[in-house]
Amino acid sequence: MAATAAAGRAAGLAGLAARPLGAAEPLSLGSLRGKENCTNDEILPMLEHVRPGNGYKPNFIMFEKCEVNGKNAHPIFTFLKEALPFPHDDPSSLMTNPQYIIWSPVCRNDIAWNFEKFLIGPDGVPFKRYSRSFETIKIQDDIELLLQKVA
Repeated sequence: MAATAAAGRAAGLAGLAARPLGAAEPLSLGSLRGKENCTNDEILPMLEHVRPGNGYKPNFIMFEKCEVNGKNAHPIFTFLKEALPFPHDDPSSLMTNPQYIIWSPVCRNDIAWNFEKFLIGPDGVPFKRYSRSFETIKIQDDIELLLQKVA
């Protein structure tokens, strides 16, 4: 995994791969460059139908569940945590209660909660990491900043 993470650092996220749900082979994240994940029109229906389901099938790639911390952390998350060791809006706190840590080894740059967010630039380079308490709507300003750099 160390070699995979090192290769990922050299190529950004485009050099890494993850296995889509139900697929036999991993998909290179570089193949997604320039493609839109989902549009505003798709977000609300997705949220409306994910629970309880009602037969909704997303029209975007969803990846398998994976470990983000510990010795079995997926190379994508190892890469992201090395590039952005802590959320920019909360650089000091890690976990609120150590009894809930169920992985090993524990590292300072571990993802503390499943609502942490990473923003990746169009070039595949991690731009910013946000804590679980950072309001997602506020990421819009950073997205617009990155889009201005591309234009």
